[in-house]
Amino acid sequence: MTGAYFYHNGHLYGEGVRLADIAEEVGTPTYVYSQAAITHSYREIDRAFAAVPHIVCFSLKSNSNLAISRLLAGLGAGADIVSGGELFKAIEAGFDPGKIVYASVGKTVPEIEYALQNRILMFNVESQAEMETIAAVAERLHCRAPIALRLNPDIEAKTHPYITTGMKQYKFGIPTEEALTLYQQAMTLPSLEPVGIQMHIGSQLLKVQPIVDAARKLLEVYDHLREMGLSLRYVDIGGGLGITYRDEAPEGPQVLAKTIVPMIKERDCTLIVEPGRFIVGNAGVLLTRVLYIKRNELKKFVIVDAAMNDLIRPALYDAYHAILPLVEKRETEVVDVVGPVCESGDFLAREREMVIVEQGELLAVQSAGAYGFSMSSNYNARPRAAEVLVSGDHWKLVRRRETYEDLVRGEDQA
Repeated sequence: MTGAYFYHNGHLYGEGVRLADIAEEVGTPTYVYSQAAITHSYREIDRAFAAVPHIVCFSLKSNSNLAISRLLAGLGAGADIVSGGELFKAIEAGFDPGKIVYASVGKTVPEIEYALQNRILMFNVESQAEMETIAAVAERLHCRAPIALRLNPDIEAKTHPYITTGMKQYKFGIPTEEALTLYQQAMTLPSLEPVGIQMHIGSQLLKVQPIVDAARKLLEVYDHLREMGLSLRYVDIGGGLGITYRDEAPEGPQVLAKTIVPMIKERDCTLIVEPGRFIVGNAGVLLTRVLYIKRNELKKFVIVDAAMNDLIRPALYDAYHAILPLVEKRETEVVDVVGPVCESGDFLAREREMVIVEQGELLAVQSAGAYGFSMSSNYNARPRAAEVLVSGDHWKLVRRRETYEDLVRGEDQA
């Protein structure tokens, strides 16, 4: 349990708010986020790199709620986006377009046009074909597109294979050995302005050494480019810093900065980092209610009203999320915590020793602030959850629960 969430007089609180009060008023399932925890984590990473010019670009794919984005934009953060929709949300939230970097291996022409019209900081380019498409769109719009090539350094991130991105067998980035040739090509295209170089090797990294190793490869290319006469302004090392879900002891931004900052100081550039999970992961919980208790000859099932459509990480990655009762208890048993979705993969925990709970009780799924709501869906025609932001002893609804009417909005009902 993180510092923002704690038991007081036997009840689980988020900052100064009893979580049961939110559940009773808003219903379940509901995501709850701590403003203090988000602010603390952002400032921790911002301070770690304070010795060099830098921009902390929050990864919107981890959590794109407008209230959270507005909070981070107000703190001075930039945004890391991967779609036209995320660009729209970033602008709506008030992020400075001059602090927005655009990743994704599959940017469409309308998305490229939209980003150019909003004068983002740079595109992180993932292939020669994409670079040539951006050049053509910029030429048609009579502007220059700021770009950075995303290098694939072929470094093992030592994390789950589905969230590893920096090795050659994955779709992301450009091989290091091809980068110089592509930068030379970019320099000949008048509608392109090479301004940076970028990498991102994976997510939920518990050790920083893979990032450091990849950054060294990145900076070797940067130095070669300077020798060629191309002075890039931005070095973007991506994100990926891990958090504690269970008993992990991740190395934090201070450990990473200890090595990265001296590298950047040697060069005349601005550092960009792209954290997402690190800022919001442990700031959020998912509130859910026990619907039924079911037993068979092999197992006991705790059936709750949150499901894989609300939090897909356990089903997708076999990810661990601690689950706590909103009223403190001690006695435990081994159960599966499952949802109502018609899939055997619909579980929040399997073979989990947790406190004994009864029908109607409220639970909090921990460490759910990143890749929770942002990966949710309407599978099984289930309305998506509400979202709440807690600040001190106050809370506010920052996304209403979807209704059945929302499920058919936009469909042909003739």
